[in-house]
Amino acid sequence: MKVVFASTPDQQEKITELIRQVYSDVFPNYFSDNEIAKFERHNVLHISSSQFEQLDTLKDAFQVITSLQTLISILESDRLDEQYIETYYKNISILEQYGLYFPFEFQQFVDLKISGNNDLSIYSRAANELLV
Repeated sequence: MKVVFASTPDQQEKITELIRQVYSDVFPNYFSDNEIAKFERHNVLHISSSQFEQLDTLKDAFQVITSLQTLISILESDRLDEQYIETYYKNISILEQYGLYFPFEFQQFVDLKISGNNDLSIYSRAANELLV
């Protein structure tokens, strides 16, 4: 007999939070607001309720969480070295197994890191918030 534990709502919330982090902390460092808006329209890293249902087990959800965290760490690093290429593509492959679309080549980020995007973005998190 095999015991399998289902993914939890907390894990689903964490996945959603990590996807928001990619849009608010990572993408604005590389892309313009118009490009990021296109990514939203093309469902880049979009996860539907049916995809959450596909995350049957704790292991499935943890794989998605870990893959997102790894990609964020790589893309937020100061230097995008070739040492990250294999890990980058391995994690994209894991996300694709669960229906998450991330259509970027590693070299795109390397090239964009060199040219840089210093524009202010509506997707970036506010540096501070006013509480009313």
